[in-house]
Amino acid sequence: MNFKRILVIGDIHSGLKALEQVLERAKVGHEDLLIFLGDYVDGWSQAVETVDFLIQLKTTHNCIFIRGNHDELCLSWLRDAKDNPLWLQHGGGATLSSYAGATETTKTKHIAFYQGLQNYYLDENNRLFLHAGFTNLKGVDYEYFDQTFYWDRTLWELAKSLDPTLKRADARYPKRLTHYKEIFIGHTPISKTGVVKPQNAANVWNIDTGAAFRGKLSMVDVDTKYVWQSDPVESLYPNETGRN
Repeated sequence: MNFKRILVIGDIHSGLKALEQVLERAKVGHEDLLIFLGDYVDGWSQAVETVDFLIQLKTTHNCIFIRGNHDELCLSWLRDAKDNPLWLQHGGGATLSSYAGATETTKTKHIAFYQGLQNYYLDENNRLFLHAGFTNLKGVDYEYFDQTFYWDRTLWELAKSLDPTLKRADARYPKRLTHYKEIFIGHTPISKTGVVKPQNAANVWNIDTGAAFRGKLSMVDVDTKYVWQSDPVESLYPNETGRN
């Protein structure tokens, strides 16, 4: 299917108001493809409302939902009642409070949503979309642990440390980066304290602009690299602290 635009969205962290802003500012339509990079919950107060919104959005728009580490942590609590103190400290407490008023029907729908998330998406132009990264030198198809897709931080560290003058054909160029035309990730906030734009290093684009903290939520046109951003998410939830 040919899409008018392919739009990739960074980590939302329950900031539904920010998501609604970027969708409106980009004038998202039914001919666009929306690729969400994961971490839909943990941070702001609207975890339940955010997932409800995404489930409904899927019925009217072309959506791909990637699995984030916070989504997997929430699933473990919601489905398996696994207690994770670190999760509660890093945004899970707000999510737990949000689900306190949810019905069992809603929880069942959300469990199905979390279970149905994709570890990665590779488009027809060899552009890879995933939450965090991968470590296998042969590429994502050879990754041994699925958890790497939504926990790894070494891919972004590798891309940032690369000499920008090093050519792709050079033998010293990291093999991990040679398999894909471009790689789009979230997971590692570019900044937790200030307003920033998505960053590019080598062929990796980091779309996480700190919406869980004091930054904005970002959406990028994959082809043109045009960026839309919400207001700083903390300004949309003035009585909350997010993950600060």
